[in-house]
Amino acid sequence: MNWLLVALGAAVGAPLRHLTDRAVRARHDSAFPWGTLAVNVVGSFALGLLTGVASARAHLLLGTGLCGALTTYSTFSYETLKLYEGGAKGYAVLNVAGSLTAGLGAVWLGTAAAGLL
Repeated sequence: MNWLLVALGAAVGAPLRHLTDRAVRARHDSAFPWGTLAVNVVGSFALGLLTGVASARAHLLLGTGLCGALTTYSTFSYETLKLYEGGAKGYAVLNVAGSLTAGLGAVWLGTAAAGLL
């Protein structure tokens, strides 16, 4: 039954990632992958919050399933490589540094917020 909770969460998270990325790209005409950064930061915050307040079953559905499908390390890695190979080395470094800093900050804020609930 646990696998079904993960699958249901992922069925929402993956399309949400796609739609969010498209919406962000439509608003930002830039080589920088703002959409991937956005979903990774939001997913990090949500996972931090869920870790502090969710039951084990809710964590499977929302943490592992939804956040796992919403966030994307592989796309982040690929986009960083493409930036670097395309000559946008500054953007590549900014993507790595910004993603790590914002993601860690977001998960910390999420766990802090969970502590307040």
